[in-house]
Amino acid sequence: MITKLKITIEKGPDLFSAWADDIPGIYGEGESVKKVKDDILKAIELYKANNEDKNIPEELKGDMVFEWHFDVQSFLIYYSGIFTKAALERITGVNQKQLGHYASGLKKPRKSQVEKIDNALQKFFSEMQMVRLV
Repeated sequence: MITKLKITIEKGPDLFSAWADDIPGIYGEGESVKKVKDDILKAIELYKANNEDKNIPEELKGDMVFEWHFDVQSFLIYYSGIFTKAALERITGVNQKQLGHYASGLKKPRKSQVEKIDNALQKFFSEMQMVRLV
């Protein structure tokens, strides 16, 4: 059985933080998104290694796939080498200056803005899954 674990990543004042949404006690931190992802994966392994089988949640016993949930700032920082602000503006309809404010942490997007960005990205990713090169 394959379990999907939802992991949330957020940018704090000094570090990135991550946690497993449905499993208390699994946290990670790091100076970058890459480091926090590595840290939470290590935390999961340590959790499994240091607990008796009866105390390990079923979600951690089989094969796992991870669903990464980012706050807007963490997403913009992590994927800045792939998505330019100009590209994200075309995809999401949010202007580059505003995206820059979100990436720097100068401003936090309203919930409706987060939904707008997320919906546009999901639509883009869905379309990209249907693309094949010949």
